[in-house]
Amino acid sequence: MAPPDLRRPFKRAAISDQERRRQQSLLRQAQNRRDAQHHARFLASTAFSLPSQTPEPEPSFSQPEHISDSQPEPSLKDLDVVEASKLKGAEARKWFAKQLMLPEWMIDIPDKFAVDWFVFARPSGKRCFVVSCNGTTISRLKNGSILHRFPSALPNGARRKDPSGSSQSYSILDCIFHEVDQTYYVIDMICWKGYSLCDCTSEFRFFWLNSKLAETGACDPPSYYHKYKFSLVPVYSCDQDGLSAAYTAAVPYVKDGLLFYNKHAHYQTGITPLALVWKDGNCSQYVMDTDSKGQVPSQQQVVLELQEDGKVTTCDDPPVVFGCLDGSYTQQLGLNSGCLIRFAIGEGGLVLVDGKLEKADLNYLGQANRARASADIFSKVMFQYSVRHSPLRIDDLLGSIISTVDQESKACDIEMDG
Repeated sequence: MAPPDLRRPFKRAAISDQERRRQQSLLRQAQNRRDAQHHARFLASTAFSLPSQTPEPEPSFSQPEHISDSQPEPSLKDLDVVEASKLKGAEARKWFAKQLMLPEWMIDIPDKFAVDWFVFARPSGKRCFVVSCNGTTISRLKNGSILHRFPSALPNGARRKDPSGSSQSYSILDCIFHEVDQTYYVIDMICWKGYSLCDCTSEFRFFWLNSKLAETGACDPPSYYHKYKFSLVPVYSCDQDGLSAAYTAAVPYVKDGLLFYNKHAHYQTGITPLALVWKDGNCSQYVMDTDSKGQVPSQQQVVLELQEDGKVTTCDDPPVVFGCLDGSYTQQLGLNSGCLIRFAIGEGGLVLVDGKLEKADLNYLGQANRARASADIFSKVMFQYSVRHSPLRIDDLLGSIISTVDQESKACDIEMDG
C-alpha cells in the first residue's frame, strides 16, 4: 500500500455541530457523575438473569460498602435488575444496546485531535459485553441475546478456586468477538473485580486494561478452564505516527475501520460523540451500506422512526427530524407511531445550515426489518452521505494533525522571539 499523501497540511472545514456536542458531553460528564458502581452491578446481574432459550441461573451480588442506598428512578435506559430481567423483544434489544458505549461516525475532525484522542484499528466481528461472575462467563450481544456461556481465566470466570478475589466479585469487558480466530478482542473495561471504571477517563481505563488483563491468563491460548482467548488491541495516541500505525500496521484480525476515543471521556452508555468511527476502503471491507442482497444501492438508504405527530426522526437524543408524513398517507400504508421506515435519499440530497439539517429529499421504500431495534443515528447518515459526495479521507485526518503541529510550533517561536 502506498503511504498516505501528506502534502495537504490543513484542516477540512466543519460541516456539522459534532464538535459543539463533544464539548457538551464533556461538560455533562463533569456535572452528572452517576452511581457507576450500582450501574455496573445491575448490568452484570442482568447479563445472567435476562431470560433466554436456555434458563440461566441467577447469581447473587454483594453490596459494596461505599454504595449509597438511594437509587435513580428506573427507566428503559437505567433499570434495576428485576425490571431489566423482564424485558423481551425490542425493549430488551434497546436496553442492552444502550449499555455499551457506542461511537458516532466521524463527520468532522475533532479539535486537539493529536493531543486529546486515542486511535486503534477496530476488529471486525460481533460487538458484545463479557461478564465473569460466580465461576462462569457469559457474553451478550447488543440485542441482548447470549453469544457464549463458557469458563474463562477472567476473575471468577470459571468454577475453580480463585485466590484473586471474592466469590461475589464480577468483571465486565467491552469486546468484539472475531469469528475467524475465535478470539474476544477487548476494546474497553467497564468493571474489574467489582470496581466500576465507568467514571474513569479512557486514558485510565486503557492503562488499567493493559495492566490487569494479561495478569489473569485471559490472553493465554484456550484450555479446559479457558474456552476462548482474549486479546488486547494496540491503542495509539492520535499523533501522526499513531494514526499512521493504526491505519497501516498489520494486526492479527480483520480491520473494520478506525475507532477514536477522547482521552478524557468516561464510559458513557449509549451513543456519544466522544467516541468516533471512521472508515475507508483500505481499512474496512464495508464502507458504504449495502442492501439485503449485499449490493450497494444506487441511492443512499436511511432508516427513520415514525413519531406520533408524523415526523420521521433518527434515534439520537434529541432526535433529528428529517421530514413529516401526512396522516392520511401513514394510514393508507398502515404505519403506526414507532414504526421504523426505510427511505432513499433523492437527487435533492441533504441540506445543512450551520451544521443542522434543514431539508432532506426522502423517497419512501417500506418498513425496515422487524428485527431491527432502532433508527439510524444522524452521524451515520451524514458519514454515508459524505462517502458518496465528499468523503473525509485519511489525508484530511493526517493533514489536520500536521496543521495543528505547525500552528503550535509557530506559536512557540513567537513566544521565544518575544
